[in-house]
Amino acid sequence: MSNKSISAKPLSDMELSSFCGQISLVLKSGISAMEGLNIMLEDSDSQEERDILRALLNGIEETGSLYEAMQKTELFPSYMVNMIHIGEETGTLDDVTDALRVHYEREASISRSIRNAVTYPMIMTGMMIIVVVVLLVKVMPVFNQVFMQLGTEMTGFSRMLMNMGTVIGRYSVVFIIILAAIALFGLYGVKTASGRKLLKTIGYKIPGTRRIMEQIAACRFAGGMALTLSSGLNPERCMELVGSLNDDEFFGARLDECRRQLDDGEDLSRALYTSGIFTGMYARMASIGGKTGSMDQVMDQIATLYQDDIDSRMSNTIAVLEPTLVIILSVIVGIILMSVMLPLLGIMSGI
Repeated sequence: MSNKSISAKPLSDMELSSFCGQISLVLKSGISAMEGLNIMLEDSDSQEERDILRALLNGIEETGSLYEAMQKTELFPSYMVNMIHIGEETGTLDDVTDALRVHYEREASISRSIRNAVTYPMIMTGMMIIVVVVLLVKVMPVFNQVFMQLGTEMTGFSRMLMNMGTVIGRYSVVFIIILAAIALFGLYGVKTASGRKLLKTIGYKIPGTRRIMEQIAACRFAGGMALTLSSGLNPERCMELVGSLNDDEFFGARLDECRRQLDDGEDLSRALYTSGIFTGMYARMASIGGKTGSMDQVMDQIATLYQDDIDSRMSNTIAVLEPTLVIILSVIVGIILMSVMLPLLGIMSGI
């Protein structure tokens, strides 16, 4: 059964995390994957979820393998499918699914942090534009009528603002088209791979944004390495699997350099440092992990530290943006109103 015949949209990170958590709980309870899927099917209250579970059950009945059943549905990420395959081959499927649960829960947390950091400024910016347009198009002509009744007219800055409002009102259709084009560009940047690549390229040119993007890529890398290393894979195979998670071409260049050094016989912790994947404290942690043979545990700690740092940066960004945008809106509105109120008060005082 193909993806399109089961679901119109891919599974979210939280849905993947929930699925892996349930499978892990089932396997650790001594129940087979097939029996566990039947239990999950009985408890499911979503038609979409039931279709997916039935497809998996049909696949296991035909192939006897959860890996092949998941691969056949075309609903699950290739990284997850490959890790399930490794878990089945090594007999550690319960541990692998539990680690995948943590991995996709971390991915969901990162995505949530990004959405929270982007959504609020966009809403505030939209409100600012609406307020300013209403002032220029609707309020300024009212003040102009007051001036005319007093036997004078607007001059200077206030006149320029009123003319600007007149232009906006006259060519409102053009401005609406422009705003719609900007909105479509935003959707293009969020919903398509080429759009996300373009936004990343733009983001890397902004110092603050570049730092956060690098941390997000490093966090995903560390989380993936923790999972693959704990499954007993060699570093080269781990790098190959984790590389499929990366969608950042700038970080991808570092991964390629790290893989090249590993192929040349370099130690993993050293390759991670010299390729620029980890620096500072994280590089030292990786070095200690390599020397003590606990690289998988260290990678998990690094991923957790990166995630905490990302959440902190996002929260701080929102905390700074909120009052800043309010202040900017207040200043703009104040300037517009003062540009007409001060001359009006001057005229009134002279009467």
